[in-house]
Amino acid sequence: MMADDVRRQYEVFPYPERDPADEADRLIAGSPSDPVEIDHYLFGGGRDWSGGFRALVAGGGTGDGLIQLAQKLAWAGVDAEVTYLDLSRSARRIAKARAEARGLTNIRFLTGSLLRAGDHGRFDYIDCCGVLHHLPEPAEGFAALRGALAPGGGLGFMVYAPYGRSGVYQLQQAFGDLFGHLPETERLSEARKVLAHLPAGHPFKRNPNLVDHKQGDAGFYDLLLHSQDRAFTIAEVVDTLTEADLRLVAPIPSALYDPARFVGPAPRLNPVDAMSTAERLDGMMKVHVGYAVAADDTRSPARGTPQSVPHLMGPPERIAAEIAGKGALAFTAQGRPTRVRIPREAAPFIARIDGKRTLSEIAGAEIMAAEMSFARVWPAVEEALTGWNILRYSGLPPV
Repeated sequence: MMADDVRRQYEVFPYPERDPADEADRLIAGSPSDPVEIDHYLFGGGRDWSGGFRALVAGGGTGDGLIQLAQKLAWAGVDAEVTYLDLSRSARRIAKARAEARGLTNIRFLTGSLLRAGDHGRFDYIDCCGVLHHLPEPAEGFAALRGALAPGGGLGFMVYAPYGRSGVYQLQQAFGDLFGHLPETERLSEARKVLAHLPAGHPFKRNPNLVDHKQGDAGFYDLLLHSQDRAFTIAEVVDTLTEADLRLVAPIPSALYDPARFVGPAPRLNPVDAMSTAERLDGMMKVHVGYAVAADDTRSPARGTPQSVPHLMGPPERIAAEIAGKGALAFTAQGRPTRVRIPREAAPFIARIDGKRTLSEIAGAEIMAAEMSFARVWPAVEEALTGWNILRYSGLPPV
């Protein structure tokens, strides 16, 4: 019965709300599923893309992850087939219209459950964002996706986290008790009336992280009226992946999960306890985004080699100028003002990053004084910026 309720919700309120006409003006991008990011975290930054690429977007909704992945692969000239799979025909129609507005021809559209993902072949990459936490047994969803991975493939996922969603679950339960018997549109109307009268001190009212309810009917319903919704701590993410024969390669951004952000050099903790401690200290995480591979796969995110091609999130000239002037880079990471130290001597090298030159070419672009040695400063750049997902390695062309 719960599965029927979820399917009906997304037929009435396809999520997120999107207008295909907007594709002419912008591409919605993010993590996971940017191809450069996929290469960095899953393929050591050196995947040979000339042999084609098969991807599955499992629970594709109205198409944000689908369109980003298919469009950037097309721009990069990759021979790719991206398969869209979702239960909602309403959501599929919107996703397909968005693809048509862009002239994308590298997508096949299917209607169905991600629990049957393996019926559609094996995939080099699977995207599953905002879906697994809506299954009665999320581990079964992870296991189904594990079964659909090709050898050497990987998974990009997003699931809800509890602390940044403070106030959500008590309202979901209250609204379910009060209005669960009503049709979806009436349920929405009644819940909006109640929300307007909540006291200012209610945890939901005091939570600045939550905005979906302000962004249309579909966002309100998905956040506060969902009939099947659970959140995962990062430790529960790791446990659920393990149960499904998967292993976390990295959460995104990994530096967010480092307790040293709060306490400097931390006591020795195992990796999961360290991430859990950072999550509790942060208190604002409302999702966990990450990449995973088969449990017996030992891959790790890319590290720089002379032949690695670095890509920056942001204009290299601006980033280099800030580092040259301040010896640091300031940015906002998931709503958090963040500042990392980077040697000023690194600025000329950073300015040369164009998504085409290798590290060897960047280092040898001109004669530098001994104190500006690339070999001395680049490790500090890599350590500071890869952890925040600002620096990534990939042989794909910049798009």
